[in-house]
Amino acid sequence: MIANKRKVENPGPTASAIWNAIVFLLIVSVSPLGGNEETPVGPAWWPSEWGKDDQRGALNRITSSKVLEAISLIKEGKIYQLGRVYESGMPLFGDRHYSLTIPGVPSGMVEAENQIIWNDEIFSGEIGQVGTQFDGLGHIGVRVNGEDRFYNGFRLEDFGDSYGLKKLGVENVGVFLTRGVLLDVAAYKGVDRLEVGYVITVNDIKGTLKMQDILIREGDVVLFRTGHGKLWMKDNETYNSGHPGPGLQAAKWLIKKKIVMVGGDSWAVEAVPGEDENRPFEVHQWLIAKNGIHIIENLNLDELSQNLVYEFAFFFAPVPLKGATGSPGNPIAVR
Repeated sequence: MIANKRKVENPGPTASAIWNAIVFLLIVSVSPLGGNEETPVGPAWWPSEWGKDDQRGALNRITSSKVLEAISLIKEGKIYQLGRVYESGMPLFGDRHYSLTIPGVPSGMVEAENQIIWNDEIFSGEIGQVGTQFDGLGHIGVRVNGEDRFYNGFRLEDFGDSYGLKKLGVENVGVFLTRGVLLDVAAYKGVDRLEVGYVITVNDIKGTLKMQDILIREGDVVLFRTGHGKLWMKDNETYNSGHPGPGLQAAKWLIKKKIVMVGGDSWAVEAVPGEDENRPFEVHQWLIAKNGIHIIENLNLDELSQNLVYEFAFFFAPVPLKGATGSPGNPIAVR
């Protein structure tokens, strides 16, 4: 005889369990750190691989062995100046300005036996964002669900200040020396100057590397020569109208190569206008904000090209302006 089995009713979830589930879902739906959250430029990119407090980004890849590798490239002792002269009338982006004045000629003197006199200067302008300019990690960000996020996920509301950024200021960068690589894309394409808006592709990069018989390695600085720099102080209107440069797929390819900085002979390095008019300067976001890869703009790369110098020791010392978004400077290549 089979015993009768009493049917047990499923009591279902308790009221407290239901409430806890609702609260959890609400938190995830509004949290800026909610799982694999999608941002306007893909999944959330923080924390950094170098830790949640890191402010140097990809420059952490420059090890002592990388420095020695760069130094080993110096065979001739020839120095190439890559920076432009800062001067009145140079091309400027948007409403940026540059002004240097001498307050009095001379600016001062001491009525003493030796009659010493001197000159000073007063500078006005976006000091880190005019002329040859190094973009710091506090320069470019992404608005994510109403919050302005920068490298390592730092929120602008936590570090932004009208008198200097409290995080990601260019003073955190320090000086660096590493292997530099010139990609002479204009020479590869057989033109004096690539057209304004030309998008440099991954195939262009691979073709240029093959022509030059070099490779890109981890910790490198990669500089694009497009020929656009020939317009500097000769045709500023065309120079400012836009320029050729790497597209997003090329940038993503470089990111996978674990480079530390991208530079070029134009004012934004990436192609302007870009591939999508609704996503301006997206390469900046992918390089700087998402991956901590710095950008250096308005370089003079023609002498390197003329001398067929494609790899070299690259040195740069950003001015340690506390809280600044970028730095002026005069980077050099040594071969």
